[in-house]
Amino acid sequence: MDKKPPVVHDSDAELTVGPPKRSAAGLPSLVESLPHSLGQMGPSRMWKSLRALNQKDGFDCMSCAWPDPPERKLAEFCENGAKAVGWEADPLKVPSDFWDGNDVESLAQRSEYWLGQQGRLVEPVYKPAGAGHYRPISWDNAFRIVARELNALDSPDEATFYTSGRTSNEAAFVYQLFVRAFGTNNLPDCSNMCHESTGLALGETLGVGKSAVTYTDFAKADLIIIMGQNPGTCHPRMLTALEEAKLAGASIVAVNPLPEAGLINFKNPQRPRGLVGKGTDLADQFMQIRLAGDMALLQAVSKRVVEAEEAAPGAVLDHAFIEEHCQGLAEFKAHVASLEERDVLAATGLRTAEIDELASRYLRAEKVIITWAMGLTQHKKAVATIKEIVNLLLLRGNIGKPGAGPSPIRGHSNVQGDRTMGIWEKMPEPFLNALQREFGFNPPRQPGADSVDSIRGMRDGRIKVLVALGGNLVHAMSDTTAAEAAVRKTRLSVQISTKLNRSHAVVGEQALILPTMGRTEIDRQASGEQFVTVEDTVCAVHRSAGRLEPISDKVLSEVAIVCRMARAVLGDRVPVDWPGFERNYDSIREHISHVVPGFENFNQKARNRDGFVLPHGPRDERKFPTATGKAIFTVNDLETIQVPPGRLLLQTVRAHDQFNTTTYSMNDRYRGVKKGRLVLFAHRDDLADLGLADGGYVDVHSEADDGVDRVLRQLRLIAYPTARGCVTAYYPEANVLVPLDSTAEGSNTPASKSVVVRLEPAAPPDFGASAH
Repeated sequence: MDKKPPVVHDSDAELTVGPPKRSAAGLPSLVESLPHSLGQMGPSRMWKSLRALNQKDGFDCMSCAWPDPPERKLAEFCENGAKAVGWEADPLKVPSDFWDGNDVESLAQRSEYWLGQQGRLVEPVYKPAGAGHYRPISWDNAFRIVARELNALDSPDEATFYTSGRTSNEAAFVYQLFVRAFGTNNLPDCSNMCHESTGLALGETLGVGKSAVTYTDFAKADLIIIMGQNPGTCHPRMLTALEEAKLAGASIVAVNPLPEAGLINFKNPQRPRGLVGKGTDLADQFMQIRLAGDMALLQAVSKRVVEAEEAAPGAVLDHAFIEEHCQGLAEFKAHVASLEERDVLAATGLRTAEIDELASRYLRAEKVIITWAMGLTQHKKAVATIKEIVNLLLLRGNIGKPGAGPSPIRGHSNVQGDRTMGIWEKMPEPFLNALQREFGFNPPRQPGADSVDSIRGMRDGRIKVLVALGGNLVHAMSDTTAAEAAVRKTRLSVQISTKLNRSHAVVGEQALILPTMGRTEIDRQASGEQFVTVEDTVCAVHRSAGRLEPISDKVLSEVAIVCRMARAVLGDRVPVDWPGFERNYDSIREHISHVVPGFENFNQKARNRDGFVLPHGPRDERKFPTATGKAIFTVNDLETIQVPPGRLLLQTVRAHDQFNTTTYSMNDRYRGVKKGRLVLFAHRDDLADLGLADGGYVDVHSEADDGVDRVLRQLRLIAYPTARGCVTAYYPEANVLVPLDSTAEGSNTPASKSVVVRLEPAAPPDFGASAH
């Protein structure tokens, strides 16, 4: 069908604010998602796409990594999943003459929302050095440019190769193979900015950096503690699992600075009571914690558990489990015994009675799941905080039994699978050794640059070429001004993408955009139709095959792009059959089966309609592949962020109509915000103390030790029921306030959830000058 780009307003000129919602999903989710999908795709494409979304013979949603249930419903998708499909399957194309009227400088002035609404990219384009416009270019010439620039580097480490979490297992494997054959481990990915803290903490304490529960464990749990997480927006299908758990008798505790609608009440659109009834109340207890207070809370609960054991020896702790499988309990008990309640209350903003209630719930429960997301991983003490989750679970043997365990919720479709396939700057020696045996070359052994270090390398002139397989690195990264300046210093930036985003407008001296097929599209290669695989947040692997005709015969699959790029760059330097990989993805999976543990007989397993679950020692057998073969209690010193008088602590979050940096609309329905994003949520009493008022405007300045004045100007204040002393702004707009060097200890993840800021009164924006 013929389609024109919608009229898009880049400003907040029509911003309206209402009260936050007290329930999620229900009829409003249908009203929002289906017309949106219909408007984006048209009736035929919508029907073909949505009926195949997350089905066993269909394609995997390109947004969150929430696992699929064993038995699928007719509509196995959420509101945001439908919007993600509509956004990708949009039949609108970016025409060749678009580039004549939109130079790079003008694109950089546009919002993320406007860029995404221009349609699908359908031809390679190139911006030469000194030019202001992209121009269409042939695929062969595009790959020659990449080869020329990469092969001209003095060292392979002068290039960095980013990966988005929507990349399939097959594309990720050939991508890391190409990069390591080129000679570097510079393989940053979006996990560096989200769950890197999780992987490090779980890896060091349990031996496996992944979730230790399955989908069915949620319905078997007695207690589910949800920390730093907003499933109603970030992974809405989780609400169904929580409802199932609640109806089976589980208690649910929500720990969050903000009251999130989905954790208050869920109106399941698949059930009559969800459409026309009152829905299901989920959280039995809401703990409105201050930002960065989670570590103190977890230690306080563990201290109460230890004290309960002392009061009733042998009746509280799981001594048999601890003696057989754990180490470090004595040191841990001594450490929590010294914890001061006043420090806990100051760090958390909670009352002693609230902590006592949580401890009582934990002590009564035989099977406990603790689940978390970015609200825990993006702090300076994120790794230590997640280790405290492990400590609490180990005390009563809540690992390696049905209905119990740690459950990080990955925020992007295949970010976990990409890491399994080797997308990591620090892959362990056994993986590299297996690559060497399989392909006959010696991969580099020196650890590479992660996402933050890649930006530092570009800033300092050490990294001269950026290649990005999907994603939107420049807008997802902290310290926006520094990140943009760094990318602009590169010799060449290459983006492999489906649609326009900010990273196409912030470029090196030369820039390439290479259009790729989406998850929704049929992938035909020389041997016939192909499928790919993904790994979800609970280690389950399954196939994905699109149902729509490709947007253009000029777009290539991610696998094809990577294989052709590898051939152009490497020639015959390594004995890898790149054309064979592109021709038939079974050949890729055959090599994966020889390299990656758990993927033996991969081609056969991948054709199982139910997929397969990867082995997980702690979950399956209570075997812990740490250095000592034991699960490890750790001692972590409590450190509270000192916020000076008159300052507040900022976190960045997604709006509801958003996935990562992709904006589907300018609305955040559950928080009552419509047609705007430049807002700051703050407690009414904090505003009063600062002499500010609801509806006023402020400039937000972050205060860091480096003395740089980072500022986000003219945000509208919204009096909101957040924790005292805490304010919230939208990601990625507020990334400009997060210093590049403010990262989690050990994981180097941007500390986007704990930024000290001051608010300065500002005049309202002049919307008439900026609205389009």
